[in-house]
Amino acid sequence: MKRTIEDIDVKGKRVLLRVDFNVPLDENGNITDDTRIINALPTIKELLSRGARLIICSHLGRPNGEFNMKYSLIPVAKRLVDLLINKIYFGKDVVGADAQEKAKKLNAGEILLLENLRFFKGEEQNDMEFAKQLASMADIYVNDAFGTAHRNHASIVGVAKLLPNAVGYLMGKEVNTILSTLENPQRPFVAVLGGAKVSDKIYVVMNLLKKVDTICIGGGMAYTFLKAQGYAVGKSMIEDEKLELAKNIIEEARRKNVKLLLPIDNLCASVFSPTAKAVRVKGANVPENLIALDIGPKTIKLFSKELKKAKTVIWNGPLGVFEFENFSKGTEKIAKQIAKVKGKTVVGGGDSIAAIHRLGKSKKITHISTGGGASLKLLEGEILPGVAVIDNV
Repeated sequence: MKRTIEDIDVKGKRVLLRVDFNVPLDENGNITDDTRIINALPTIKELLSRGARLIICSHLGRPNGEFNMKYSLIPVAKRLVDLLINKIYFGKDVVGADAQEKAKKLNAGEILLLENLRFFKGEEQNDMEFAKQLASMADIYVNDAFGTAHRNHASIVGVAKLLPNAVGYLMGKEVNTILSTLENPQRPFVAVLGGAKVSDKIYVVMNLLKKVDTICIGGGMAYTFLKAQGYAVGKSMIEDEKLELAKNIIEEARRKNVKLLLPIDNLCASVFSPTAKAVRVKGANVPENLIALDIGPKTIKLFSKELKKAKTVIWNGPLGVFEFENFSKGTEKIAKQIAKVKGKTVVGGGDSIAAIHRLGKSKKITHISTGGGASLKLLEGEILPGVAVIDNV
């Protein structure tokens, strides 16, 4: 068991808290979705209530190691002022004179939010000199940034090696939920996987073959599997270099007696466009002049039949081109079916989560993961660098 904030004494101590405040901003610099800030509040409030002097750090966007006001955390500081009653200071830099001075003067129950970590090249390079400068401002390090726990960065790995450390509530919940789902599922256990490329999910599929009873595959990645089985795929997205691997995965599923379900009908179009007219193709074969952009009604029924029996479900990735209204029905109908499951449901991936929220079904899901890349790494069976470096209790 990793050490959590429950296991550490923070009273009067300066706590460096790594969070994931990589929030979306509009062209005027306004936050359009503050979910990541809201998700960090339980850990922030707990540390403050126990008398910590809290120094919060995060990245935002990809400023490539250079100062860029477009990626400043000032909008996040303003949102924190709205959400918390505590005194909040903003560091004009990360490890410079302004941040160092404000960190020293911080009182118990107060917050210092540092500027964007990625304004410094040393962050993404896991530069130990940069890590030492960050660590010098604090007595304790806490990581609650699950969304970046798969990154080998200075604020994720480097600092954790230099200070007494722990994980926050969000990090603990994410890791424990996903790992317990994989290791101790109620059965039947069904995985629903979508998205554009097989290459993005190869290791997820291979790991899940050891865990699940059924894998339902949709989205662009399905057509590489269909071509591997000899079906015509028309102009659909495929990865020819992954065909042999797809064949091996299909064979491995047979050997392990895992149902691997692929589209048996499709919604297609002649062009990849949001205004393209949907053409239903009743079989698995896609005509040469068409692109498959969504699963068809027979496939929705096929996948739904498995989901109705399921006691545990993991879903990652859309089943079609979800952002095009004419090709969003497969994803939406499967999302509704997952929301009806009488058991444990875990959803990750931006479009999957967007579908759940858009349909108003978020309260029906056991766990919605906040970290796309990190949750995929866990599903692959990987150990996250940001978790591995935290001390055990």
